Formats: sequence, C-alpha cells, structure tokens
Amino acid sequence: MPDLRVFACQGQHIAPYLDDLAQLRIEVFRDYPYLYDGSYDYETDYLRRYAECPRSLFVLAVQGEQVVGAATGMPLADEVEAFRTPFEQAGYAIDSIFYYGESVLQRDQRGQGIGKAFMAERERHARGEGFDTVAFCAVQRPDDHPRRPVGYQPLDGFWHAQGYRRVPALQTRFAWKDLDDTHETYKPMMFWLKELSQ
Repeated sequence: MPDLRVFACQGQHIAPYLDDLAQLRIEVFRDYPYLYDGSYDYETDYLRRYAECPRSLFVLAVQGEQVVGAATGMPLADEVEAFRTPFEQAGYAIDSIFYYGESVLQRDQRGQGIGKAFMAERERHARGEGFDTVAFCAVQRPDDHPRRPVGYQPLDGFWHAQGYRRVPALQTRFAWKDLDDTHETYKPMMFWLKELSQ
C-alpha cells in the first residue's frame, strides 16, 4: 500500500481534493450516529464554502492519490448562523474561537493515531492564528435509537482524552435527511470546547 501522508492546506488549495472529500463525507456520515443520506451536490456546495474562506483549514490524510481522511476548521466568526448563535447568546467572544467542521476517516484507517493527528494539527493552527478556544459540535441521539448498533461506543472518551469538555448549555439544531427518511429533520447538536494554552 502507498505511504499515508497527513498534511494541511488552506482555502483554494483544497480544490484538487474536493471531489474525494465530498464522497468521503457521504460515506462516513452514513454510519451511526449521523445516518446521513448524503447528496453530492450538497457536499460540493458545503465544501466550496470552506474552500472560499481564506482562513479555513483542511487537514488531509492521503494514501497514494486517494483521500482517506480529512478534518476541517475555520474561525467561528466565519461559520453559519446555526453554529455562531449559541456562542453569541451565551456571551462568548466568537472572534476568539476556532471551529472544527468535521473529522472523517475511512473505517480501515481508524485506530492508527490519525484522529489525534487531526486534532493536534487544528490546535497548532488555531494557536498560531491567535485563537483562545477551539470548539466542535456532535449530534445527540437517544440511547434507544433503533439504528444504534450493538456495542456502539461514542467518541466521548476520545474527545475527553484530548482535553475537550462537553458544554450542555451550548446546543444548536441542524437539519439533514436520515437514511430511509423522506425529508430533512432537525437534530440536536451539543458543543465541545477546549481552551488553548498559548
């Protein structure tokens, strides 16, 4: 197998990888807990917003010429209203927060430290840009959800080990179409934060 490379790029430098990244997001987010019935058109529009932001960050895991993992981020001030508003209403200075869009990785690449590398590179970037805090949000599914796999382990333990804390007072809602559904529905999303030591 070709060697795996993990590297960062910003803004329009992501252009050669956008198609692969769109397909990867659709593939990974089909799994529980997101159950996302993805659309290539939506994905390309979503990723274009990141590509057009000069302050965005992409951390890519590439094997040969294939994107097998990616993590994104941008200043919270540049994010959409659904992610900014809970922080604004709670009195946070959103200009001081760097927001993580997602972290996606093919199943056969997991458990090799790539997720930790994604976190570390985004934190390094955020510190270098003068941000005080990094944040992301995750969907909240009920424990008795009918599609919850037997033995499912959420990523909470991994996030805690990386120094992130769940903040129940910071929540939002975001809509997408679940697998087997006929229309989009809003899901609750809870934010996780980490204060960066400079």
